[in-house]
Amino acid sequence: MQYTYNYEEDEYMTQEEEWDRDLLLDPAWEKQQRKTFTAWCNSHLRKAGTQIENIEEDFRNGLKLMLLLEVISGERLPKPDRGKMRFHKIANVNKALDYIASKGVKLVLMVETLVQTVLAICVTQTALNTDDCWKDGLAFNALIHRHRPDLLDYDKLDKDDPIGNINLAMEIAEKHLDIPKMLDAEDVVNTARPDERTIMTYVSCYYHAFAGAQKAETAANRICKVLAVNQENERLMEEYERLASELLEWIRRTIPWLENRTPEKTMQAMQKKLEDFRDYRRKHKPPKVQEKCQLEINFNTLQTKLRISNRPAFMPSEGKMVSDIAGAWQRLEQAEKGYEEWLLNEIRRLERLEHLAEKFRQKASTHEQWAYGKEQILLQKDYESASLTEVRAMLRKHEAFESDLAAHQDRVEQIAAIAQELNELDYHDAASVNDRCQKICDQWDSLGTLTQKRREALERTEKLLETIDQLHLEFAKRAAPFNNWMEGAMEDLQDMFIVHSIEEIQSLISAHDQFKATLPEADGERQAILSIQNEVEKVIQSYSMRISASNPYSTVTVEEIRTKWEKVKQLVPQRDQSLQEELARQHANERLRRQFAAQANVIGPWIQTKMEEIARSSIEMTGPLEDQMNQLKQYEQNIINYKHNIDKLEGDHQLIQEALVFDNKHTNYTMEHIRVGWELLLTTIARTINEVETQILTRDAKGITQEQMNDFRASFNHFDRNGLMDHDDFRACLISMGYDLGEAEFARIMSLVDPNGQGTVTFQSFIDFMTRETADTDTAEQVIASFRILASDKPYILADELRRELPPEQAQYCIKRMPQYTGPGSVPGALDYTSFSSALYGESDL
Repeated sequence: MQYTYNYEEDEYMTQEEEWDRDLLLDPAWEKQQRKTFTAWCNSHLRKAGTQIENIEEDFRNGLKLMLLLEVISGERLPKPDRGKMRFHKIANVNKALDYIASKGVKLVLMVETLVQTVLAICVTQTALNTDDCWKDGLAFNALIHRHRPDLLDYDKLDKDDPIGNINLAMEIAEKHLDIPKMLDAEDVVNTARPDERTIMTYVSCYYHAFAGAQKAETAANRICKVLAVNQENERLMEEYERLASELLEWIRRTIPWLENRTPEKTMQAMQKKLEDFRDYRRKHKPPKVQEKCQLEINFNTLQTKLRISNRPAFMPSEGKMVSDIAGAWQRLEQAEKGYEEWLLNEIRRLERLEHLAEKFRQKASTHEQWAYGKEQILLQKDYESASLTEVRAMLRKHEAFESDLAAHQDRVEQIAAIAQELNELDYHDAASVNDRCQKICDQWDSLGTLTQKRREALERTEKLLETIDQLHLEFAKRAAPFNNWMEGAMEDLQDMFIVHSIEEIQSLISAHDQFKATLPEADGERQAILSIQNEVEKVIQSYSMRISASNPYSTVTVEEIRTKWEKVKQLVPQRDQSLQEELARQHANERLRRQFAAQANVIGPWIQTKMEEIARSSIEMTGPLEDQMNQLKQYEQNIINYKHNIDKLEGDHQLIQEALVFDNKHTNYTMEHIRVGWELLLTTIARTINEVETQILTRDAKGITQEQMNDFRASFNHFDRNGLMDHDDFRACLISMGYDLGEAEFARIMSLVDPNGQGTVTFQSFIDFMTRETADTDTAEQVIASFRILASDKPYILADELRRELPPEQAQYCIKRMPQYTGPGSVPGALDYTSFSSALYGESDL
């Protein structure tokens, strides 16, 4: 309906409209009607923070009338005129009447008009036709079902039973909603047009009854929201405790294994330990690294959610702090490093032991072969019945033996030295080595004693004997050292060697070349010795001597010299081949070193560069946090895509270890350096992403705009030093942002942003402080007020009331945790919601 006002005549254009206006402005209402209606209006206007003092004056103004209609309907009316002239007030009344007319309500009396408005709202909520909905009783049941569906099943109502429907609705309203029966079902059904005022008065009772239920529903929703936040935080705390316990338990089980330094007796057993350690590095540790990083991220996210929801900070169980986990992890890595070093040292030790043990066996076997039967020979007394020539021969032979004995002194000392070194290196079969060495030493002492005794006996007989075969003597003197030389040469040519570089093997090859250069001279000596024996045989043959051609002064025969010389010639090319094979192996090892170094010298700087880029990006990145997150995610993806280079380097490192290469002069990077750098890079990018996620979470939860977040970042970057601000920088930053700081206020702020007194302020602490300054959050007082509404203003609440107003899960949550109420007016089963609400926000010790 349109209204046109004549400013000159101060009247409306139609008589009907002017009648409506005068009826609304007429102060001739009865006193009781005004009082009842005023109370009803104020029950709604309190939601808008105002009330009616004088209903005639307030409604003539038109402003509070329009506000009342907005509160009842939930719709926005046209903007009112704020002027104080009469035509301004009339214009506001016109707008209110327009709205009422738009809802199909006729203006008869003010109370009826507003009740009619309530009726229009109820019809809108129940989607019914007002022309005939009251006569079939469905409208009354629909209103009850809309707000209390637990009281009746609307779908089972029969439209053809209007009297039954109306009686059912009035019985339920009287029993459960305290609404008295005001209608007669038969009158409503049998009357062509039921009394409109009576029905509207009855319907208004529904409105008042359900208005309180709406308020309780709002209070219940607030409590549900707070409890849901608390339940989620408790779930995250339990999840953190579980993950921390599992990780610490794994570390507790792993460290003793890494600290076990029980050596194995064989190289194969130690190689098995090394392979187990590699499996641990490749398979078992990487998932734990990820779990540790994820645990730190979950902890930071939980603390952020607690700060956002105005809850106290989460304090994990004793021994499960992030710092405790970091300390345990550091002990794990220290044990891991020590274990790897011990493994490699043990392998070197066992390799050295195997080499020494084989060398001991070779030298011991050579000596035992030489010493075999010597004691029996020295114990003989053949000189007693020998001729002078024979005695002299025996004496010379003994001298040759003594020369031979002295030549073997060095070998016996070497055998003893090797045995001592094997004992010092804790060789597993040291007992048998010691036993064999002791037998050799005892035999050597016996040989020395027997040799001295036989020499004394021969020297006593020597004066009786004058003739000696000079040629045999010369042969013996030259053959013995030459024989020793050949034995030494054979021993050296068969000696095992172990080298770790090309230079070492080239040194051995050079020594071998020098030995080969002496072979012509040795061959000349061999031929000279053989010529002496040939001369002996020639003299015996020439003079038809009846003596044996064998040399009585020497145990070395011509055949033995020939055999050993051939053996030396066979061993020389074999030695050449083994040295060249070792040279090739060292070249291959050198290629492995260079191959590893080439990759390590690229990967190491790459990791360092990425670390610096991430550090710069956390300071220099601007724009929306989502864009920063995308950029950091790209960084993370690039790092993940680089993983195959690390894996390839691990493969090369394994080849180097399998080749027993323990040093690399071509690079300063070890595989341990690369592993530590890689793990640090993964942790750093994950933490940086988590920081931005935390900022997004803080921004969204606190309602902070992107511009505010950018301003916070710009202010922090202007005053920070390497990502941190000291107290003076923080004070200057706050002053630049308009804070008027006294010492007491600044001390209070510092207790919030630097609770541990470290003297620095992080960006996250700065953001938390600024969000607390600019955002609003739920408080314990708000939650207590919500519980008071559900409890109908009682200082306690009952379990049935919680079950009726809250979802089952959250109602049970409150019942389980609320303490018993023991204050004034307590009844059995009374629960203290005040202490419970304070505990949610850390304001009590519940």
